[in-house]
Amino acid sequence: MTSDVWLPIPADEIEGLPDGLDYRHWDGAADYPADPADCAFYVVPYMKGMDVALRPLAAMTSLRVVQTLSAGIDHVAPGLGSLPSGVRLCNAKGVHEASTAELTLALVLASLRGIPGFVRGQDAEEWRSGFYPALADKSVLIVGYGSIGAAIEDRLTPFECARVARVARSARATERGPVHALAELPALLPEADVVIVSTPLTEETKGLAGAEFLARMKDGALFVNVARGQVTDTKALIAELESGRIRAALDVTDPEPLPPGHPLWHAPGVLISPHVGGSTSAFMPRARRLLADQLTRYAAGEALRNEVLTTG
Repeated sequence: MTSDVWLPIPADEIEGLPDGLDYRHWDGAADYPADPADCAFYVVPYMKGMDVALRPLAAMTSLRVVQTLSAGIDHVAPGLGSLPSGVRLCNAKGVHEASTAELTLALVLASLRGIPGFVRGQDAEEWRSGFYPALADKSVLIVGYGSIGAAIEDRLTPFECARVARVARSARATERGPVHALAELPALLPEADVVIVSTPLTEETKGLAGAEFLARMKDGALFVNVARGQVTDTKALIAELESGRIRAALDVTDPEPLPPGHPLWHAPGVLISPHVGGSTSAFMPRARRLLADQLTRYAAGEALRNEVLTTG
């Protein structure tokens, strides 16, 4: 059995890796560090795109584990069909929750309190005083209540929101209250002042925030997307923004990166950050701890964390 492990982080920079495995450093370079056919444990390069993620997969005939460093798996899913049966796919649950939730709150607060306008006012030496919306007493809807959605609610708690409603693929109970099924979303949207989308990108969620979804949002509501750009219908969102009926704060867009000249850049009422929800100083220490733990489990023949699926 091959013992090759491909890591996007040099092995000597990860404390606690088990002995007995052959570590190869590959972060998406043109040349491979070894024969992909000998790779048993593939850690996908982070934020290098689908082309890089998929490039060696078809040749990895001895593969047993694919480990992403992202919460989403949409960038590797198209290559899973080429893999041998029994390959386990694991995501990076636990790595990005804090950073993504932190940015979500930053986007919400900046949008509500008019921070982009203050920055432009400072550049123009203009004193833009006035009354601005607060997060306090607002009704918030979190669409996609997994670990990131729960982390977002953790950080909403001190802000004295009137209500936090939660939506996931299927209904369930939590200590904080009920999680509603996706089928209930149409009835919940008109009640929310802030709608935060934090779903994974799947066939079910692609285009979820389309014309009908956005039209059901109340006038003056804020739409926040920290999931994937393709969860939103960009044309429908631009139409709503240009009407002035809703506002938006987006860490992800479709297309992405957003090209120069795209109308979303200058749509009224939109705040855009360049997909940096997980790209913070918290990422690397947490990613290293995850990899050390997963590889220790792998070497010992123990169950891995965060298994999403096993190829058939």
